[in-house]
Amino acid sequence: MISAVVSALHVLALAIGLPSVFLRGRALKRALDAEGLRRLFAADNAWGVAALLWIVTGLLRAFGGLEKGTQFYLNSRLFWVKMALFAGVLALEAWPMVTFIRWRVQRGRGGAPDTSMARVFYVLNHAEMGLVVAIVFVASFMARGFGLK
Repeated sequence: MISAVVSALHVLALAIGLPSVFLRGRALKRALDAEGLRRLFAADNAWGVAALLWIVTGLLRAFGGLEKGTQFYLNSRLFWVKMALFAGVLALEAWPMVTFIRWRVQRGRGGAPDTSMARVFYVLNHAEMGLVVAIVFVASFMARGFGLK
C-alpha cells in the first residue's frame, strides 16, 4: 500500500510541477509589477513543492525498498538518462531559484527587485519544461523494462 501511495505522490508531483513551471514562464513574460511578482512567486512556490515531492518520492521509489527495487534502477540505462535530465533541470533552476529568493527578500524589505533578467529566466524556464516532458517519456520506457543492462 505504501508503494502505491508513494507512486501516486510521484505522479501528483508532475501534475503540480508542469502547470506551475508553465505559469511561472507566463508570469516572467508579462509585466513584473506587484501583481506580476505575486503570480511569479506563487507559481515558483508550487514548482518548488513539486520538485521537493519528486525528489523525496523518487528516492523512496528507487532506494526505499519499494517498487522494482534498487537494482532495477541502478541497472537501467534509462534510469541514468532520467537522472542526467533531472540534473539538467536542477542546473538550469539554480540561478532562477537564487534570484527569485533575492527578489522576494528585496520585495519584503519594500524594495523593487531588478527584473531585467526575466527574459533569460523565461528561456531557462521553458528549457526546464522540455526536460521535464522528456523525463516523463524516459520514465515510462524505463518502467516497462527498456534500457536494462
